[in-house]
Amino acid sequence: MTVSIGIRTLAVAMAVALGGVSHAAAKINLVTSTQDLAALAREVGGDKVNVESIAMGYQDPHFVEPKPSFVLKLQKADLLAVVGLELEIGWLPPLQTQSRNAKIQKGGAGYMEMSQYCQILEIPTGQVTRAMGDVHPQGNPHYWLNPDNGRRIAKAFADKLSQLDAADAAYFAGRYADFDQRLTAAEKGWVAKMAPYRGRKVITYHRSWPNFCERFGLEVVDYVEPRPGIPPTPSHTLELINIMKREGIKLILVEPYFDLRTPNSIARAVGGEVAQLMPSVGGVKEIANYFQLFDYDVNILVNLFQRVK
Repeated sequence: MTVSIGIRTLAVAMAVALGGVSHAAAKINLVTSTQDLAALAREVGGDKVNVESIAMGYQDPHFVEPKPSFVLKLQKADLLAVVGLELEIGWLPPLQTQSRNAKIQKGGAGYMEMSQYCQILEIPTGQVTRAMGDVHPQGNPHYWLNPDNGRRIAKAFADKLSQLDAADAAYFAGRYADFDQRLTAAEKGWVAKMAPYRGRKVITYHRSWPNFCERFGLEVVDYVEPRPGIPPTPSHTLELINIMKREGIKLILVEPYFDLRTPNSIARAVGGEVAQLMPSVGGVKEIANYFQLFDYDVNILVNLFQRVK
Protein backbone atom coordinates (compact mmCIF):
# COMPACT_ATOMS: atom_id res chain seq x y z
CA MET A 1 0.00 0.00 0.00
CA THR A 2 2.82 2.40 0.91
CA VAL A 3 4.52 1.70 -2.41
CA SER A 4 1.23 2.29 -4.27
CA ILE A 5 0.71 5.63 -2.52
CA GLY A 6 4.31 6.60 -3.22
CA ILE A 7 3.91 5.84 -6.92
CA ARG A 8 0.70 7.85 -7.11
CA THR A 9 2.35 10.78 -5.29
CA LEU A 10 5.28 10.67 -7.67
CA ALA A 11 2.91 10.55 -10.65
CA VAL A 12 1.03 13.61 -9.39
CA ALA A 13 4.28 15.48 -8.79
CA MET A 14 5.49 14.65 -12.28
CA ALA A 15 2.18 15.78 -13.78
CA VAL A 16 2.39 19.10 -11.96
CA ALA A 17 5.98 19.58 -13.06
CA LEU A 18 5.18 18.70 -16.64
CA GLY A 19 2.17 20.98 -16.52
CA GLY A 20 4.47 23.82 -15.46
CA VAL A 21 6.84 23.09 -18.31
CA SER A 22 3.97 22.93 -20.76
CA HIS A 23 2.62 26.28 -19.57
CA ALA A 24 6.05 27.92 -19.87
CA ALA A 25 6.50 26.51 -23.34
CA ALA A 26 3.12 27.95 -24.33
CA LYS A 27 4.50 31.49 -24.16
CA ILE A 28 4.63 33.23 -27.53
CA ASN A 29 8.18 33.74 -28.77
CA LEU A 30 8.40 37.20 -30.32
CA VAL A 31 11.60 38.47 -31.97
CA THR A 32 11.86 42.13 -33.00
CA SER A 33 14.41 43.80 -35.22
CA THR A 34 14.94 46.69 -32.77
CA GLN A 35 14.75 47.34 -29.04
CA ASP A 36 12.06 49.97 -29.61
CA LEU A 37 9.66 47.37 -30.98
CA ALA A 38 10.67 44.96 -28.21
CA ALA A 39 9.91 47.57 -25.55
CA LEU A 40 6.44 48.17 -26.97
CA ALA A 41 5.78 44.43 -27.30
CA ARG A 42 6.66 43.90 -23.62
CA GLU A 43 4.20 46.62 -22.62
CA VAL A 44 1.29 44.59 -23.97
CA GLY A 45 2.70 41.05 -23.86
CA GLY A 46 3.63 41.00 -20.20
CA ASP A 47 4.52 37.57 -18.84
CA LYS A 48 2.65 35.78 -21.62
CA VAL A 49 5.31 36.58 -24.22
CA ASN A 50 9.06 36.01 -24.53
CA VAL A 51 10.47 39.06 -26.32
CA GLU A 52 13.97 39.36 -27.78
CA SER A 53 15.44 42.00 -30.08
CA ILE A 54 18.26 41.68 -32.60
CA ALA A 55 19.64 45.21 -33.00
CA MET A 56 20.70 47.02 -29.85
CA GLY A 57 19.63 50.59 -29.17
CA TYR A 58 23.16 51.97 -29.38
CA GLN A 59 23.64 50.53 -32.89
CA ASP A 60 22.74 52.15 -36.20
CA PRO A 61 19.75 49.98 -37.19
CA HIS A 62 20.65 50.35 -40.86
CA PHE A 63 23.88 48.43 -40.29
CA VAL A 64 23.83 45.41 -37.97
CA GLU A 65 26.47 42.70 -38.14
CA PRO A 66 24.72 39.33 -38.57
CA LYS A 67 25.58 36.67 -35.96
CA PRO A 68 24.75 32.94 -35.75
CA SER A 69 22.89 33.61 -32.48
CA PHE A 70 20.41 35.76 -34.43
CA VAL A 71 19.53 32.78 -36.63
CA LEU A 72 18.88 30.66 -33.52
CA LYS A 73 16.52 33.33 -32.18
CA LEU A 74 14.61 33.40 -35.46
CA GLN A 75 14.36 29.63 -35.63
CA LYS A 76 12.35 29.62 -32.38
CA ALA A 77 10.22 32.65 -33.20
CA ASP A 78 6.43 32.50 -33.46
CA LEU A 79 6.44 36.15 -34.51
CA LEU A 80 8.98 38.44 -36.13
CA ALA A 81 8.23 42.18 -35.93
CA VAL A 82 10.26 44.55 -38.10
CA VAL A 83 10.35 48.31 -38.59
CA GLY A 84 10.19 47.89 -42.37
CA LEU A 85 10.50 50.61 -45.01
CA GLU A 86 13.83 48.93 -45.88
CA LEU A 87 15.46 49.91 -42.57
CA GLU A 88 16.70 46.33 -42.06
CA ILE A 89 17.15 45.42 -45.73
CA GLY A 90 20.94 45.24 -45.48
CA TRP A 91 21.07 42.55 -42.80
CA LEU A 92 17.76 40.92 -41.84
CA PRO A 93 16.56 39.05 -44.99
CA PRO A 94 19.53 36.61 -45.05
CA LEU A 95 18.95 35.80 -41.38
CA GLN A 96 15.29 35.05 -42.08
CA THR A 97 16.24 32.73 -44.93
CA GLN A 98 18.87 30.92 -42.86
CA SER A 99 16.39 30.36 -40.03
CA ARG A 100 14.24 28.11 -42.28
CA ASN A 101 11.25 29.26 -40.23
CA ALA A 102 8.38 29.56 -42.70
CA LYS A 103 6.19 31.51 -40.26
CA ILE A 104 8.48 34.55 -40.14
CA GLN A 105 9.27 34.95 -43.82
CA LYS A 106 7.84 38.06 -45.44
CA GLY A 107 4.14 37.40 -46.01
CA GLY A 108 4.10 34.57 -43.47
CA ALA A 109 1.57 34.28 -40.66
CA GLY A 110 4.18 35.27 -38.09
CA TYR A 111 5.67 38.25 -39.95
CA MET A 112 4.70 41.76 -38.84
CA GLU A 113 5.91 44.90 -40.61
CA MET A 114 4.96 47.59 -38.13
CA SER A 115 5.19 50.50 -40.56
CA GLN A 116 1.79 49.54 -41.99
CA TYR A 117 0.13 50.62 -38.75
CA CYS A 118 1.84 54.01 -38.48
CA GLN A 119 1.89 57.51 -39.90
CA ILE A 120 4.86 57.66 -42.29
CA LEU A 121 6.60 60.90 -43.21
CA GLU A 122 8.97 61.89 -46.02
CA ILE A 123 7.57 59.59 -48.69
CA PRO A 124 9.49 60.54 -51.85
CA THR A 125 7.65 61.67 -54.94
CA GLY A 126 9.04 60.93 -58.36
CA GLN A 127 11.91 58.64 -59.20
CA VAL A 128 14.38 57.65 -56.46
CA THR A 129 17.99 57.13 -57.57
CA ARG A 130 21.25 56.27 -55.79
CA ALA A 131 22.48 59.80 -56.53
CA MET A 132 20.01 60.95 -53.87
CA GLY A 133 21.86 58.96 -51.20
CA ASP A 134 20.31 56.38 -48.88
CA VAL A 135 16.73 57.45 -49.50
CA HIS A 136 13.93 55.13 -48.36
CA PRO A 137 11.48 54.89 -51.28
CA GLN A 138 8.51 54.08 -49.01
CA GLY A 139 9.13 56.81 -46.46
CA ASN A 140 11.16 57.58 -43.36
CA PRO A 141 11.54 54.50 -41.12
CA HIS A 142 12.17 56.32 -37.82
CA TYR A 143 8.45 56.60 -37.15
CA TRP A 144 8.51 55.19 -33.58
CA LEU A 145 9.83 58.59 -32.41
CA ASN A 146 6.29 59.94 -32.36
CA PRO A 147 4.38 58.65 -29.30
CA ASP A 148 1.21 58.28 -31.36
CA ASN A 149 2.99 55.78 -33.58
CA GLY A 150 4.18 53.99 -30.45
CA ARG A 151 0.54 53.73 -29.45
CA ARG A 152 -0.37 52.30 -32.87
CA ILE A 153 2.44 49.74 -32.67
CA ALA A 154 1.33 48.61 -29.22
CA LYS A 155 -2.26 48.21 -30.42
CA ALA A 156 -1.08 46.11 -33.38
CA PHE A 157 0.85 43.87 -31.01
CA ALA A 158 -2.15 43.50 -28.71
CA ASP A 159 -4.38 42.50 -31.64
CA LYS A 160 -1.88 40.02 -33.07
CA LEU A 161 -1.11 38.40 -29.72
CA SER A 162 -4.83 38.03 -29.09
CA GLN A 163 -5.19 36.18 -32.40
CA LEU A 164 -2.40 33.77 -31.46
CA ASP A 165 -3.54 33.32 -27.87
CA ALA A 166 -7.28 33.89 -27.75
CA ALA A 167 -7.50 32.64 -24.15
CA ASP A 168 -5.41 35.61 -23.03
CA ALA A 169 -7.04 38.23 -25.28
CA ALA A 170 -8.53 40.08 -22.31
CA TYR A 171 -5.09 40.16 -20.66
CA PHE A 172 -3.49 41.74 -23.73
CA ALA A 173 -6.36 44.20 -24.15
CA GLY A 174 -6.07 45.25 -20.52
CA ARG A 175 -2.34 45.78 -20.76
CA TYR A 176 -2.78 47.85 -23.92
CA ALA A 177 -5.45 50.00 -22.25
CA ASP A 178 -3.13 50.61 -19.30
CA PHE A 179 -0.23 51.45 -21.62
CA ASP A 180 -2.41 53.83 -23.63
CA GLN A 181 -3.52 55.63 -20.47
CA ARG A 182 0.05 55.99 -19.18
CA LEU A 183 1.36 57.12 -22.56
CA THR A 184 -1.37 59.75 -22.91
CA ALA A 185 -0.46 61.19 -19.51
CA ALA A 186 3.28 61.11 -20.23
CA GLU A 187 2.81 62.68 -23.65
CA LYS A 188 0.99 65.64 -22.12
CA GLY A 189 4.00 66.19 -19.88
CA TRP A 190 6.50 66.02 -22.76
CA VAL A 191 4.45 68.42 -24.86
CA ALA A 192 4.18 70.86 -21.96
CA LYS A 193 7.95 70.81 -21.40
CA MET A 194 8.63 71.44 -25.10
CA ALA A 195 5.88 74.04 -25.56
CA PRO A 196 8.08 77.10 -24.86
CA TYR A 197 10.40 76.03 -27.67
CA ARG A 198 7.90 75.34 -30.42
CA GLY A 199 9.12 76.67 -33.75
CA ARG A 200 12.81 76.46 -32.82
CA LYS A 201 14.99 75.62 -35.81
CA VAL A 202 17.53 72.80 -35.56
CA ILE A 203 20.04 70.90 -37.68
CA THR A 204 20.20 67.10 -37.45
CA TYR A 205 22.96 64.77 -38.52
CA HIS A 206 20.76 62.12 -40.19
CA ARG A 207 17.08 62.09 -41.05
CA SER A 208 16.19 60.27 -37.83
CA TRP A 209 14.01 62.96 -36.27
CA PRO A 210 11.14 64.09 -38.52
CA ASN A 211 8.47 62.32 -36.46
CA PHE A 212 9.90 63.55 -33.17
CA CYS A 213 10.33 67.13 -34.40
CA GLU A 214 6.87 67.28 -35.96
CA ARG A 215 5.24 66.08 -32.74
CA PHE A 216 7.12 68.52 -30.52
CA GLY A 217 7.13 71.53 -32.81
CA LEU A 218 10.77 71.76 -33.92
CA GLU A 219 11.74 72.72 -37.47
CA VAL A 220 14.56 70.76 -39.12
CA VAL A 221 16.28 73.14 -41.54
CA ASP A 222 19.16 71.00 -42.83
CA TYR A 223 21.42 68.01 -42.13
CA VAL A 224 25.11 67.43 -41.41
CA GLU A 225 25.00 64.72 -44.10
CA PRO A 226 24.87 66.34 -47.55
CA ARG A 227 22.59 63.47 -48.58
CA PRO A 228 21.20 60.60 -46.48
CA GLY A 229 23.96 58.14 -45.66
CA ILE A 230 26.70 60.28 -47.26
CA PRO A 231 29.47 61.49 -44.86
CA PRO A 232 29.94 65.25 -44.37
CA THR A 233 31.94 67.13 -46.99
CA PRO A 234 33.92 70.37 -46.48
CA SER A 235 31.75 72.30 -48.94
CA HIS A 236 28.47 71.21 -47.34
CA THR A 237 29.87 71.87 -43.87
CA LEU A 238 30.74 75.45 -44.83
CA GLU A 239 27.29 75.91 -46.37
CA LEU A 240 25.72 74.61 -43.17
CA ILE A 241 27.70 77.07 -41.03
CA ASN A 242 26.48 79.94 -43.21
CA ILE A 243 22.85 78.75 -42.97
CA MET A 244 23.06 78.49 -39.20
CA LYS A 245 24.60 81.96 -38.84
CA ARG A 246 22.05 83.49 -41.20
CA GLU A 247 19.04 81.91 -39.48
CA GLY A 248 20.31 82.01 -35.91
CA ILE A 249 20.29 78.23 -35.48
CA LYS A 250 22.27 77.06 -32.46
CA LEU A 251 21.48 73.37 -32.00
CA ILE A 252 22.61 70.23 -33.87
CA LEU A 253 20.95 66.88 -33.02
CA VAL A 254 23.26 63.87 -33.42
CA GLU A 255 22.68 60.13 -32.99
CA PRO A 256 25.13 58.18 -30.77
CA TYR A 257 26.72 56.18 -33.58
CA PHE A 258 27.95 59.15 -35.67
CA ASP A 259 31.35 60.85 -35.37
CA LEU A 260 31.04 64.09 -33.38
CA ARG A 261 34.02 65.90 -34.89
CA THR A 262 32.17 67.64 -37.73
CA PRO A 263 29.08 68.58 -35.67
CA ASN A 264 31.34 69.92 -32.91
CA SER A 265 33.33 72.04 -35.36
CA ILE A 266 30.14 73.46 -36.83
CA ALA A 267 28.78 74.23 -33.36
CA ARG A 268 31.98 76.04 -32.40
CA ALA A 269 31.82 78.13 -35.57
CA VAL A 270 28.30 79.38 -34.77
CA GLY A 271 28.48 79.52 -30.97
CA GLY A 272 26.05 76.64 -30.73
CA GLU A 273 25.70 73.24 -29.07
CA VAL A 274 25.56 69.59 -30.09
CA ALA A 275 22.82 67.48 -28.52
CA GLN A 276 23.54 63.76 -28.61
CA LEU A 277 20.00 62.42 -28.49
CA MET A 278 19.05 58.76 -28.33
CA PRO A 279 16.82 57.54 -31.15
CA SER A 280 16.19 54.13 -29.56
CA VAL A 281 15.43 52.33 -26.34
CA GLY A 282 18.67 50.85 -25.01
CA GLY A 283 20.84 53.64 -26.40
CA VAL A 284 22.10 54.20 -22.86
CA LYS A 285 21.40 52.26 -19.67
CA GLU A 286 18.99 54.95 -18.43
CA ILE A 287 16.62 54.16 -21.31
CA ALA A 288 15.15 50.75 -20.54
CA ASN A 289 11.63 51.36 -21.87
CA TYR A 290 9.64 53.49 -24.32
CA PHE A 291 8.73 56.16 -21.76
CA GLN A 292 12.32 56.66 -20.69
CA LEU A 293 13.33 57.24 -24.32
CA PHE A 294 11.22 60.40 -24.50
CA ASP A 295 12.04 61.44 -20.92
CA TYR A 296 15.73 61.35 -21.80
CA ASP A 297 15.55 63.22 -25.11
CA VAL A 298 13.04 65.85 -23.98
CA ASN A 299 15.07 66.64 -20.85
CA ILE A 300 18.28 67.06 -22.86
CA LEU A 301 16.56 69.39 -25.32
CA VAL A 302 14.88 71.51 -22.66
CA ASN A 303 18.17 71.96 -20.79
CA LEU A 304 19.99 72.97 -23.98
CA PHE A 305 17.25 75.32 -25.18
CA GLN A 306 17.41 77.08 -21.81
CA ARG A 307 21.15 77.60 -22.30
CA VAL A 308 21.28 78.33 -26.01
CA LYS A 309 19.12 81.27 -27.03
